Amino acid sequence: MATINLTEATFDETVARPGIVLVDYWATWCGPCRMFAPVFERASQAHPDLTFAKVDTDAEQQLALQGDISAIPTLAVYRDGVLVYKEAGALPGPALEKLIARVSDQADSRA
Repeated sequence: MATINLTEATFDETVARPGIVLVDYWATWCGPCRMFAPVFERASQAHPDLTFAKVDTDAEQQLALQGDISAIPTLAVYRDGVLVYKEAGALPGPALEKLIARVSDQADSRA
């Protein structure tokens, strides 16, 4: 699945979906955000069963405030509408894959 852009109008509905939703809070002027973008995009292509979404913190300042985002990039992960992970910093590809595996395993163990 391609990465989707979230807005204030689509955020709540998207993160409340069943399954796993990864949200990348970013801005165009942020160097680490630009470094993380291709890592996030590759993961979205490798995991079409998950939802990958981005929030442009400049365009969606209210979402950044609601999400208590104080540094970017910040990655938030929701599972079945519940925030299960939120951390600032650009993850390298292997670390993102480990996080996805851990969150996916937790979801599978509840089934």
